[in-house]
Amino acid sequence: MSYRLAVLVSGSGTLLQSLIDARAAGELCAEIVAVGADRGGIEALARAERAGIPTFVRTLAKVADRAAWDAGLADALASYDPDLVVSAGFMKLLGESCLARFDGRIINTHPALLPSFPGMHGVRDALAHGVQVTGCTVFVVDDGVDTGRILAQEPVRVLPGDTEATLHERIKVVERTLLVDTINALAAEGTR
Repeated sequence: MSYRLAVLVSGSGTLLQSLIDARAAGELCAEIVAVGADRGGIEALARAERAGIPTFVRTLAKVADRAAWDAGLADALASYDPDLVVSAGFMKLLGESCLARFDGRIINTHPALLPSFPGMHGVRDALAHGVQVTGCTVFVVDDGVDTGRILAQEPVRVLPGDTEATLHERIKVVERTLLVDTINALAAEGTR
């Protein structure tokens, strides 16, 4: 039986595309069984649809409260029976229902070497602090902000003249490979 991934997205889906491409090239030891989004009409959903992957949308604005949205998201994810949920540029914090339903089976990436520079501006914060090396992290999502157990990290040198955009692009290249490698390691372990 194939290792099953559900991927959560919010935007253009470049990280999702790297998973789709790795699967097509035989480099990802997992099947992407669904892509869920917090809003419709985004490129990430179009990427999934072009690849023949089922999609769903759970918009926060359409439910009475955040807990109900989270419970609905957990139910939608569970309907695809994933072994692992991958947050790939998903811009909403997951709540109690999702975290309980997929305890220890939701992973995310972050463009810094956690625990340094958590939050929305990891690249900007690393540059502001003048670090010579930053990088990316794949971690297990918990109820904090970028505080979960670290699964893998890869350093990226800060080059003279780097801007937030140039540094972030180099981090993204490393992040895509690190995510595929981490998923493959989890699939090999049979982590569920």
